[in-house]
Amino acid sequence: MDWLNIIIMAVGLAMDCCAVSAVQGLNQRQWHPRALLMAAIFGCFHMGMPVIGYFAGTLFVSFMQTYAPWIALALLGFLGVKMIWESFHEDEEVEKKANWNVTNLLLLALATSIDVLATGLLFVPYPEWLVPAILTIGSITALFSLGGYLVGVYVGKLKLNMELIGGLVLIALGIKICMEGLCL
Repeated sequence: MDWLNIIIMAVGLAMDCCAVSAVQGLNQRQWHPRALLMAAIFGCFHMGMPVIGYFAGTLFVSFMQTYAPWIALALLGFLGVKMIWESFHEDEEVEKKANWNVTNLLLLALATSIDVLATGLLFVPYPEWLVPAILTIGSITALFSLGGYLVGVYVGKLKLNMELIGGLVLIALGIKICMEGLCL
């Protein structure tokens, strides 16, 4: 594990929140202070979920150390494929993503961070990277959420499919981690 892997992973994981935030911005069409709350909630959920995944994964340390490269490939590959699939079915979720109340923001944060739970398992063999990783993942998620919102507000329509890009990034990162683990 290194900084480049963590940053790439954080960017890939933040794409769901960026896309959801962009939808909020598209619907608002103007700056709204709740965008800061939304970014903070998304960032906090993206910091907390890997911690839960990490502690659940420590129960299986010897297994994880032996199979970590393959598990990383499987988890990130699955999450990447899931994000790519969702990117082509995004219209089905626009209605529920467009509500500003705090309860809905919390539910959106939970829904977009379920996949982040699994990334905590990646840090079982690298416990020294857990704190830097969760801070990086949370910060990048909050920034991308705010950025997605602003893009939605000021551009009016996204030209890029953020979930598709995020999914491809996660799959590529899974392959990279697996290859590095197998070569060690």
